[in-house]
Amino acid sequence: MTVSGALTDWGACAADLLDDLASLSVPGSGVTRLPFTPEHRAAVDFLSARMKRAGLEVGLDDAGTLVGRLEGPAGRGTLLMGSHQDSVRHGGAFDGIMGVVLPLVALEKLRAEGREPPCSVEVLGFADEEGVRFPTALVGSRALAGTVDPGVLDMEDAEGMTLRTAMAGFGLSPERIGTLKRDPGDVIGFVETHIEQGPVLERAGEALGVVSAICGIERHSIGIVGETGHAGTLPMEGRKDALVAASAIVTEVNRLALETEGLRGTVGAMTIGPNVVNAVPRMARLTAEFRSPDDAVRAAAGEALHEFAEALCERMDLGLSCGLTYQQPAQPCAAGLSDRLVKAVKAAGGQGLVLPSGATHDASAMADLCPVAMLFVRCRGGVSHRPEEYAAPEDMGQAVAVLAELMMSLD
Repeated sequence: MTVSGALTDWGACAADLLDDLASLSVPGSGVTRLPFTPEHRAAVDFLSARMKRAGLEVGLDDAGTLVGRLEGPAGRGTLLMGSHQDSVRHGGAFDGIMGVVLPLVALEKLRAEGREPPCSVEVLGFADEEGVRFPTALVGSRALAGTVDPGVLDMEDAEGMTLRTAMAGFGLSPERIGTLKRDPGDVIGFVETHIEQGPVLERAGEALGVVSAICGIERHSIGIVGETGHAGTLPMEGRKDALVAASAIVTEVNRLALETEGLRGTVGAMTIGPNVVNAVPRMARLTAEFRSPDDAVRAAAGEALHEFAEALCERMDLGLSCGLTYQQPAQPCAAGLSDRLVKAVKAAGGQGLVLPSGATHDASAMADLCPVAMLFVRCRGGVSHRPEEYAAPEDMGQAVAVLAELMMSLD
């Protein structure tokens, strides 16, 4: 492949880089690259070399974020672009890491064409967004935003190693993460590129989309207590079957989401007891999660579910405990940056489709520092967090062109 501006297939270039990075994984199916591990170090080394080749100054901050900086004219501010390097276990080759590679390739494209961004640009590779190794996430992006909780440093992985120890073993000074906060006055914004992780773009026949907002999330813990008895001798009438009530709640979560625009509802975990084949379930515990780009819609669904569960359990003479256990507000994307992305997508031949993100991203944490925007790239079948995850080189090539034009538009 010849790297000479217009002659270069930049999408294929990105695909080659992602293939190389996918090999930097724990052996097994898919990609497993957890933070502060030998695989993470290999990815840092690989990307650092590529960033230096592209003319960037490269460093690793004390939260483990890889930073490649292209210095621009003084006083013009800095555009931050990037995503995360880590993966889930047996994940795919695109989630997160594609958002580090594509802006880097976009800078290579501009350099090959003899163009220079009118501002400073940094490409960021965050160490831990997925929260797989440690029971926390977004440490790198929160550090830059100045919202990181130092208490997370004492959280342990499955082997009992603290995050603090893992970071120190990686050559970092974790006690300094509180000093990493960026000056909002110097930051133009943060742009994250990510596979869609859903089927909307594919169904629309579009390679790219611009994110309107990152959905808010809330989770509810529901416990139901009835009475057990022999499955063959306890009459159906008058049974206090906790699983029957739980099943009705599952159906209600699904109904609320189907009938409410922009709402997604999921029951992802359930346990029952005594959990034997010939006994009526006495106990059921389940979680219910709602997501929406509109916090009012999400909160209304949670309240409606509580009311439904209370009325149901009163009617069935069952005990009920029901509480909100987690809440994260929706994060709208900045209109100015998003409008520039839409314009660039249209210039590249797309419709400029705008859609919400149902998943959380580093951009949601970076919003506490600066305006944020997100570019989605079509993924085959909407598949994510699996080895089958795939974005076509042609689509990534369009994304590279869009990111390059976005940078140049900030003049």
